[in-house]
Amino acid sequence: MAAAPRERSLFLGLLPLPERNAVVQALRTETVGGLVLLAAAVVALVWANTPWSGAYEQIRDFHFGIPALGLDLSVEHWTADGLLAIFFLVAGIELKRELVVGELRTPATAALPVVAALCGMIVPAAVYAATVTAGGGSLEGWAVPMATDIAFALAVLAVLSTHLPASLRAFLLTLAVVDDLGAILIIAVFFTSDLNFAALGGAFAGLAVIHLLQRFRVRGWWWYVPLGVVTWALMYNGGVHATVAGVAIGLILRTTRDKGETASPAERTSHLLHPVSAGVVVPLFALFAAGVGVSGAALGQVFARPEPLGVVLGLVIGKTLGIFAGTYLAARFTKARLNPELAWADVFALAVLAGIGFTVALLIGELAFPDPAASEHIKAAVLIGSLIAATLAALLVKRRNGIYRRLYEEENRDDDNDGIPDIYQRADTAER
Repeated sequence: MAAAPRERSLFLGLLPLPERNAVVQALRTETVGGLVLLAAAVVALVWANTPWSGAYEQIRDFHFGIPALGLDLSVEHWTADGLLAIFFLVAGIELKRELVVGELRTPATAALPVVAALCGMIVPAAVYAATVTAGGGSLEGWAVPMATDIAFALAVLAVLSTHLPASLRAFLLTLAVVDDLGAILIIAVFFTSDLNFAALGGAFAGLAVIHLLQRFRVRGWWWYVPLGVVTWALMYNGGVHATVAGVAIGLILRTTRDKGETASPAERTSHLLHPVSAGVVVPLFALFAAGVGVSGAALGQVFARPEPLGVVLGLVIGKTLGIFAGTYLAARFTKARLNPELAWADVFALAVLAGIGFTVALLIGELAFPDPAASEHIKAAVLIGSLIAATLAALLVKRRNGIYRRLYEEENRDDDNDGIPDIYQRADTAER
């Protein structure tokens, strides 16, 4: 007797209720943070292009810290190397959650978003490389257009007032998590200065102690906060970008609940730090990283020089082609099938939206181009590329917003007011 054909999983279908609740909670914070981020970026751009730009530069370049510990940094570097470690700590926790209970927990469910994210990193880098090679430029910035800024992307959706279904938002979130992991690996491998092995050894020792504290169920912030700060400082002095310490700690924290626990250590940490990361850390980074001159001459340089042009094309064209093609190929050659309520136009819109590369793209741009003049051109390219991607995505999403609204309302209808959407109760009844 022939075996029954294996049922294909539904891509962008109804999420399991616990996963949906986790996604909704995470994206609510990201959306609010994204709006604050958007406001901070606008303030930085306006401030840097007014007669008071000198005051902006004085604040941005003001140094303070503890020179004896190698921590005498400017305000800009404190936000990029210090505060942004909190952002990557939260990213590490989100990645751990996806690996343990989310979309990345099994190869079958992980294949599609992972392939899409990988293609969404490789193709932009290839577009950048092709552009600068043709123009005789430098390949140093190949990693800049690889990053997607989930908070900025969700802020664009919030401004549009779109009723995007949870499945589409979850796909975007999963893409961003894998994207963040790729960016972290790139920063750790390709953007390290001269290594201080003694300091790095101390940083790894700190991570090992945190792991042991987690394993033996030791609780209390007074253990973890000092250890985390010391590990961060040692990682910085070790020559590896200090944000790597943040994601390493996030991956170490336990995400599964013990018997009797209402929340795991990772859940408690994320609950405390996610609003700080989204609402304070990332906007402050944007405030001191996005302040670039946008005169006609400066904007002309973006399209006249191969490096910034490669960044723009990588974000707008490379991201779109990479994510859409990767998603299509994964759905074509795996067991996944597209939700019949949605169309490939929806996937294409998300692929365009993923071209918004802001926080991590600006960070990699600073690392890849230490020269201030070159860095300014790359920052301007990131802003222009992100603006173009946001505008195109807005047009595409608006065209489909009526369908999104219907799906959103069906997904959230709760006629019996029991706190559980009716669609999940119908699904449970159908299974029985």
